[in-house]
Amino acid sequence: MNYDVYLKKLIAGERVNPFLDFLGIKLEELKEGYARFRMPVRSEYLQGAKAMQGGLIVAMADEAIAHAIMTRLSPEEGLTTIELKSNFLAGVSDGDLVATATVFKKGRSLVIGDCIVTDHQEKNICRVSATFLLLTKK
Repeated sequence: MNYDVYLKKLIAGERVNPFLDFLGIKLEELKEGYARFRMPVRSEYLQGAKAMQGGLIVAMADEAIAHAIMTRLSPEEGLTTIELKSNFLAGVSDGDLVATATVFKKGRSLVIGDCIVTDHQEKNICRVSATFLLLTKK
């Protein structure tokens, strides 16, 4: 995939990622090694205790980290998540979530990224670290 073209379309507001559309995730900012996304907390995202389901929070963070990494890829590189670690810090049941991700280190075959997810009042909700495998076209 040509991530440069994909990111330009995403920045322009084109609907190029069905998963982001499905969860209502919107790009707020993208620059080299950095991405920020926003997602509404919808009633259908709540689990039985009326808090946001954790897997959806981690999915948002994974997307934010992946997009931060995409800004650092060459045209012949791709990526796939191979490991995620999440720390849930607080629950949330309304408002919006904001995922702010950065690239920690890009090596020859692995990339490590970090993300903090906050609620609409800037309270820390979840911290996620992820390792991605770089895929190269042959």
